Amino acid sequence: MDAMATRAGTGLGATIRAWRERLSPSTVGLPSARTRRAVGLRREELAERAGVSVDYVVRLEQGRATAPSAQVVASLARALRLTVSERDHLYRMAGLVPPRDDVIPDDLPPGVRRVLSRLGDVAVAVFAADWRMIWWNRGWAALLGDPSTTPPERRNFARERFPVGSDAVRIAAWPVVVRNGADSDLAIVSDLRRATGRYPDDAGLAELIRTLTVGNPTFARLWASGAVGAHREDRKTIEHPRVGPVDVDCDVLTDGESDLKIVILSALPGSAHAARLRLALAADLTSAPTRSG
Repeated sequence: MDAMATRAGTGLGATIRAWRERLSPSTVGLPSARTRRAVGLRREELAERAGVSVDYVVRLEQGRATAPSAQVVASLARALRLTVSERDHLYRMAGLVPPRDDVIPDDLPPGVRRVLSRLGDVAVAVFAADWRMIWWNRGWAALLGDPSTTPPERRNFARERFPVGSDAVRIAAWPVVVRNGADSDLAIVSDLRRATGRYPDDAGLAELIRTLTVGNPTFARLWASGAVGAHREDRKTIEHPRVGPVDVDCDVLTDGESDLKIVILSALPGSAHAARLRLALAADLTSAPTRSG
């Protein structure tokens, strides 16, 4: 990392300094004196929290130390209270491979929840990296049926798509026809393989893969292909019992930090299906409130 990159604010040292200066002393339990002149934490305060010398922090910020060890990077990440994305960025700037996460997260960040709660005219649900359903809005319940009738541990889209024997899992209450089922199946399987790379030690994910591989021939065949990718979009027809068939676009957005999948169902504006979608949402066939878990 050269000095020019550090001065430009894009290098390892400049980034560490920016993260140090944004932390207020009170955030980390230190007194905030009125006469304090430093912005954020002092170098010696960061050094003490990270268990390194003040001189080393100085050399890092000045670009004279450019290859901290994984142990030092982990300590700095904790001391600086970095998010997962920021932590991984710090590892990469230090020329290191970011650590693997052990367990798939299933917490919906408050900011994401606020944004989704404002999408009143579409059907929205959120799935974890292993396709466990963890949240949905009233629109989803009105269009596809209330998922709360299915026990939480069984609300898994992959298990619904690839049934095992007589153990049928139903998230949607009425029939859903996928426009291109083969491509959609492959997308789900390759997305699950991608999750195993991110969460190799998640026992629930490993058991899901084992169950589907042993019990569903289609899943086993697609899994053997080794494809890795993400499920992004689809086309579906929902056989709604009140308003008739509704063609919808299925777009899958991903929250980058936690690998949450935000699934949004919408119809072509101005089409007859958009009108049916509005009728379905207005029909409010269920009194279920917005739920999670």
